[in-house]
This record gives sequence, C-alpha cells and structure tokens, in this order.
Amino acid sequence: MTADLISRARAGDGDAFRALTEPHRRELQVHCYRMLGSFQDAEDALQDTMLAAWQGLAGFEGRASVRTWLYRIATNRCLNALRSAGRRPAKEWDIPGVEPPEPTRLGEVVWLEPYPDALLEGAIDVPLGPEARYEQTEAISLAFVTALQVLPPRQLAVLILRAVLGFHANEVAEMLDSTVESVNSALKRARASLQRGRPPAADRERPPACDSPSEDAIVAKFVSAYETGDVDGLVALLTADVSISMPPFPFEYQGRDVVARFCASIFDSGRRFDLVPTRANGQPAFGAYLRAPTGIHQGIGLIVITLTGDRIYAMTRFDNSVLPWFGLPRSLPSR
Repeated sequence: MTADLISRARAGDGDAFRALTEPHRRELQVHCYRMLGSFQDAEDALQDTMLAAWQGLAGFEGRASVRTWLYRIATNRCLNALRSAGRRPAKEWDIPGVEPPEPTRLGEVVWLEPYPDALLEGAIDVPLGPEARYEQTEAISLAFVTALQVLPPRQLAVLILRAVLGFHANEVAEMLDSTVESVNSALKRARASLQRGRPPAADRERPPACDSPSEDAIVAKFVSAYETGDVDGLVALLTADVSISMPPFPFEYQGRDVVARFCASIFDSGRRFDLVPTRANGQPAFGAYLRAPTGIHQGIGLIVITLTGDRIYAMTRFDNSVLPWFGLPRSLPSR
C-alpha cells in the first residue's frame, strides 16, 4: 500500500501524498513546537516540511520509513529556523494603572507560546521508540518546552529525537548528517544542561489527572479567587516556591510572597476578570476577560496554571493574540 501511494504521489497525485503524510501531520507539528517554542513558528515549519516533502519525494529512497523521513525534513527545517531567527525583543510593561513589584528575575525565554490541547489528540499517543525517556504529557508541558529553548539547536534536536521520541542513535545521526558518536555526545550534554536548568522536582507531587475531581476542585477554587479578586484565597492555593511568568514580558516572580504582591497590584487597581476554561500544554488554562462598564469584556490574555498535588506551583500568562488558537473570542458580552 505504501509503495503504491509513493508511486502515485511521485506521479503528481496529491491525494496519494496526503494519504502518506496526513497520519503524521499532528505529531510533526508538536515536534516543531517543541523545537521552536512557538505555535505560529511550528505551523510555518510544518508547512515548509510538507512542501519540501512533496518536492523531494523523487529522492526518497525508502531506506527509512516515511515517518522517519518526514521527521528528518521537519527537524532540519526547525534547525534552519533557529539559526536564522534573531532574538525576539521583550515587551515593555504596558498595563495602565498597575505598578508591579520588582521582578525576581528576567526570563531568558520571552517568545514562548502555548499549545492548544485540542490539537494534541493523535499527536502525543503515537508509538515511541525504545530510547524514549520522557512521558509524552510531561514533554509537552510549559516547563519542559521552556527548558528546551535554552539548549543549543543541535543538542535540542538530539534530545527530542532520542529521549522524547525514542529514535535510535544511528537514525538520528542519519537525520542530522552526523555520526553516532556526535549524537551520543550531544545527548549527554543536553541532558546535563536540562537537569541544571529545570527546577528540582524529585519530591514534587504529580499533578492530578486531567478532568479528575481533584483537578476540578482546585480549578474551581482558582477561578473563584481570581474572578473575585480574592488575593488571600488565591495565595492559599499556591506552593511556597510558586512562580509567575508572562511572555512576551520578561518579568518573572518566584516565591509566594512576591507572587502575592504581584497579584495584589493587579486586583488593587480595581481590575476584575471573567475566566473561560480551556486547556494548553496538557494543563488547565483560561481565557481572561477584563470586565468593563460598557458591558463588553475584552480578552486580555490566556492564563495557564501548573499543578502539583492540590496546589499551583506556576502560572503563565500569555497575551491576547493567542486566544483564537483556543477557539476563544476576542471579547465577551457581560454575564
């Protein structure tokens, strides 16, 4: 069947090409997202990959599977994008009437974007190779994707291909026009860098299962506290080492006290919000809409919370440009 589809696709049959590539489309998009940290850039890289595959099908020799061949193209398209992209500028604080406290630090990754859970179906439950070391749900989390973005491009590619997707070293060497020794060395360095850069999680409780009663309970408490501007109620849900980040703002806050002061600066300004639930990166997320006396509530961003046990240990706020990716409107009528 595959040989027949390849033959027909080489003859210019677009339907045959789609039949060959469509089963891998979503997992390739997630792969590009992990490498680039940007939903928009991942979509562009995926389109480039499909165009290159269509144009290069005559050169496909069948030594590897179609899936492996597509991963080779996608990985190299992403590497090209990483090499050519300039560092994106951070955004200046522009929320009128809100004076935030001094940030704990300035984040290294200010161009991160969220990934809609609606597009993960069929993308993270694919068969993995024996070298895979990360659970697929962990490997799409915001914390993991953020940590990946500070790795050098080739180390990043090797880590994802080997430790996340489970390709063999010789397969990765073929994809990257490299050697097995070079791949193994890059993997070792990437793992060491990732371990240094990620917060220790050995004693952190696992998050509750998606849509479980435990998750529903903490989400309900969070929504109630946030919508009513109840800083004490919100703080009661946080771990001692909780952090807030706000790409493309570079400001980051870590620790319950400073996060409480930041939230107070938002709510004490009189701003109140309605939250509309969704999911991003396997985590609870909410479209945030600023209440206005006009009766039209404007979408001001997307909030993603990261859970550990029955507590929140990270909140990430993205700007309102991401709302359409989640099927959320730019504005809401008053309730």
